[in-house]
Amino acid sequence: MSETIFSKIIRKEIPAEIVYENEAVLAFKDIRPQAPVHILIIPKIDELETIKDFQKDKHTSILSSLFEAANQIAKDLSISNEGYRLVINCGANGGQEVYHLHMHLLGGRKMNWPPG
Repeated sequence: MSETIFSKIIRKEIPAEIVYENEAVLAFKDIRPQAPVHILIIPKIDELETIKDFQKDKHTSILSSLFEAANQIAKDLSISNEGYRLVINCGANGGQEVYHLHMHLLGGRKMNWPPG
C-alpha cells in the first residue's frame, strides 16, 4: 500500500485533533466536517486500502476495533443516545478520497436518507 496522509497522521508527522486512540485505532476530527460531529476512525495498520480488500481470516479484528472505537467515541461525545451514522466509502464511485481504510462517524444532527 502506498503512503497516505493517514499514515503520516498515525506517525504524528501531521497534526490532527485526536479524539480517541488505542493500540489498534486512531480517531480524529475531519478537517471538512459534513455534520456537527464528523470523526474519522482509522486502523493503525495500513494494509487495507479499501473495504473490498477485507479478508475474514486476516482482518476481522481490525473491523471490530473500528466499530468498538465508534461506539466509545459516540458515548464520549454524547451522541450515542440520539443516534449517529457510520460510513465506509469504497473506491472512487463510493466517494473514497484516501486509500487507507477508514470509517466516518457523523452525528449531532438528524441524518437524511438517501444520503447522496
